[in-house]
Formats: sequence, structure tokens, C-alpha cells
Amino acid sequence: MTSLLGRALGRHSDAEERSSGFDQSWPPNAFTFGGISYPIFGSGQMTGDVERTQHNFTQYVQQAYKANGVIFSVILSRLLLFSEVRFQWQRINNGRPGDLFGTPELGILETPWPNGTTGELLAKMEQDVSLAGNCYIVRDGDRLRRLRPDWVDIVLTAPPEEAAASDVAGYRYRPGGDISKATPVFYLPENCAHWSPIPDPEAQYRGMSWLTPVLAEIQADKGATEHKRRFFLNAATPNMAVLLPAEMTKTQFEEFKSTMNAGHQGVSNAYKTLYLGGGADVKTLGAHWKELDFKATQGAGETRIAAAGGVPPIIVGLSEGLAAGTYNNFGQARRLFGDKWARPQWRSACAALSVLVQAPSTGTPVRLWYDSRDVTFLLEDQADAADVQNKQANTFSQLVSAGYEPNSVRDAIEASDWSLLVHTGLFSVQLQPPTDGTMPGAVPIDQPTPPDPAPAPDPNQDGGNGNPA
Repeated sequence: MTSLLGRALGRHSDAEERSSGFDQSWPPNAFTFGGISYPIFGSGQMTGDVERTQHNFTQYVQQAYKANGVIFSVILSRLLLFSEVRFQWQRINNGRPGDLFGTPELGILETPWPNGTTGELLAKMEQDVSLAGNCYIVRDGDRLRRLRPDWVDIVLTAPPEEAAASDVAGYRYRPGGDISKATPVFYLPENCAHWSPIPDPEAQYRGMSWLTPVLAEIQADKGATEHKRRFFLNAATPNMAVLLPAEMTKTQFEEFKSTMNAGHQGVSNAYKTLYLGGGADVKTLGAHWKELDFKATQGAGETRIAAAGGVPPIIVGLSEGLAAGTYNNFGQARRLFGDKWARPQWRSACAALSVLVQAPSTGTPVRLWYDSRDVTFLLEDQADAADVQNKQANTFSQLVSAGYEPNSVRDAIEASDWSLLVHTGLFSVQLQPPTDGTMPGAVPIDQPTPPDPAPAPDPNQDGGNGNPA
């Protein structure tokens, strides 16, 4: 991790300091980007402008993730699948993805910190992008460190309104979130992996949490949950109205109210017989849960939340998904979740993390990629893929047997473009040139066929002179 803090602790050489782009003084007073020096003032402010997380990260965590079962379940479903893959290198052959392989350089992604695992790294990344829209990972020697997203500012070379001319100059990390209480640490773009899978349309580089569009649904779901809680706390029955005689005094009313609440309010008093006197009359304002239709109301909100999170309701285990679900529906939902959400997430995460590892020199381009072959959730997809490959192999064999060049057959199958097929000019099946003459009795087809020999004369016929032979 090339950071000011690291240099202050003597962890980096002079060469690393010169390449970091930071001023050599401590505390720092400037850093450079693109050959331009950006001054840093004592207050922690700097020229240009910044983009930062708009919402309160703590509120999202405490009031949504830790306080709402639906939000927790959706993020957990995403996290459990997302954290299952391993990182590998992938060769790119003539622009096409090739085989996967590993090198020792990937060890930092396999053990990102002491006792840490790839799954824990990916779990942290998923939580950050779900709750903040952004994830920041920096390298510190032979380990990785996660920066709390709401304490990071994206430092730009120009104000955000000048988007066409604004680049990322670096990332400013404010420990504790307050730059007046702690010295900020700065990282250059090549030293910080910034992952923001959902771009914020109001920003140039900042990401957006998927929770933002469904805040109203989250509030409604919490309201419905609180309504149910109040239902059981107050009477274990819908609201009741008690009609009392007009001549009752205020003191009598307070005594009656206190006595009735003590004897009939709350779950422990549910279903008790209600005895009233003095002309009091009770009217029930709601008879049962069906009239309130909580299941339909709350279920619709849960479905909208799951849709925003990219997780089919049946995968999460929500009521609406289970009511309409069958084993066949689950298989379709599983494939949708894997293809539409998980694979794009893995792809973008690999692109973000690639700045933290050095790609090997293999003679061909390579990229950081994910290996999902051991992900149990996707095994059925792999079975389907094997079936497709089997059909492609049969097609390949038939076309080669028909005389097409093997390389052109491969290209045609990969591109699904039959116009790429090139014929060898050889006979099908045997694939022998029709003019080689190696077979007994073979005659080159480019020579005329000799005429059949004249039949021998019949000795029983006239020999041509009118006399029997």
C-alpha cells in the first residue's frame, strides 16, 4: 500500500516514494497527478472537488441491514453466492477467453489479511456496495485493507460539473470520518481498487446503493411490521372502540380505562372474556387479519425490495415467491440469479481488483478472472453447459467428416456464423483426394474414361463373310 501513513512508518523505499506521486514532506503539503501538483491545506481541504457517499452509511447499516429481515435476507443471499468463487488468471487468445491458471501473485487474494480468506474479502465487498454503493480496497505490502466507504472521498482533478474534463486524482481516506480530528491518508488510483457496480447517475465516478430506490418500500415494510407488533401488544385483536355513558365523569373514565387495559390489553390477556357494566358498549373496528390483508400488502413490498437487490423472491424465501414457486420455478430463478446478477458482479469485481495484483508475463494477454467451477449453486448450469458442448462436439465431428477445415469449423461454431466454413475440396467420410489413384482401379476424374472394349466375335455367328465360324 503506497500511502503517506506507510511512508511515515518507514515501510517504503525511496524509489517507492518517488513513484507514489506524493510530496516527500510530512505532514504532506501536496501530491501530483498527471504532472499537476495539488496542494493540501492543514484543514484537510484541497483544490478541485470530491465525490463522496451521499447517504449516511451508519443509518443504512443500523436501520436497514441490522433492523429489517427482508433487507438482511436479500443481502445475505447475494453475499453467500458472491463469496463462493476463487480468483485465477485467464489467457486471452486472439481476443477470445482461454484457459484458467494460477500464480503465487494471487496469494494475496486468497489470504487478504491474517487468517482471512477470499470468501471474507468478497463478503466485505458485497456488504459495502449494497450499503454504500462503493467499495475501496488498498494493498499494504503483502496484505489488503478495506477502507470504510463513507470515510473515503474521490478526489477529482476538476469540479464534478466539468465532468468531461474531470479525472480521478486519488482517494482521500478520513479515519473516523472527520478530517479535523485525524490526518487524512491519500491513495493514487493505481493503488486503490474502487468497485462501484451500480453507477450513480448524478456523479461521474461514485457508485449508488441498490437500497436507495426502495427506501419507501423499506419504510413501509418496517411500518407494517410495527403495526403487527402493536396488534399483539395492545389487544391481540384489531382496534376496538368502547362507548361509555355521557354522564360518566373524567375520574370514572380514567378508572375504567385503567382497569380495562390491565385486564385485557396485551397478548397475555388475549381471548379473555370481557365483562362490562354501567352502560358501556364495545364495537370491534376490525374482525380478523384477512380484512387487514397484511400478507398481500407486505408481500408486495418484499418483492419490490428483492427485485431491486437482483434476487428472485423464491431464492430469498419470501412469501410471494414461495406461494407461486415450484421446483421448476426455483431452477429458473436460480439460473436468472446466477446469469443476470452473479456473473456480472464477479466480472466487474475482477476488473476493480486487478490494479492490486501484477499480471504474469506469458507471451499472451491475461486478465484477472473468477473460477466458478466449484460453486455448487451453479452446478446445474455447468451440466447444461456440458450438454451444449456435447452437441457442439457432434456438430464439429460431422462438419469435419463432411470435408470442412477444422479451424473454420471451430470459428463457425464459436461465432454461430456458418459463412465462416471453408471446404477442403476432399470427399466426405474418407477425406481422400478423388485424383490420387492410390486405390485399385482408381481413375483420375480429370481424364476421360476409356471406351469399353469391343465384344469378341461369337463363333456361332457369321464370321463376317457369310459363312458359319
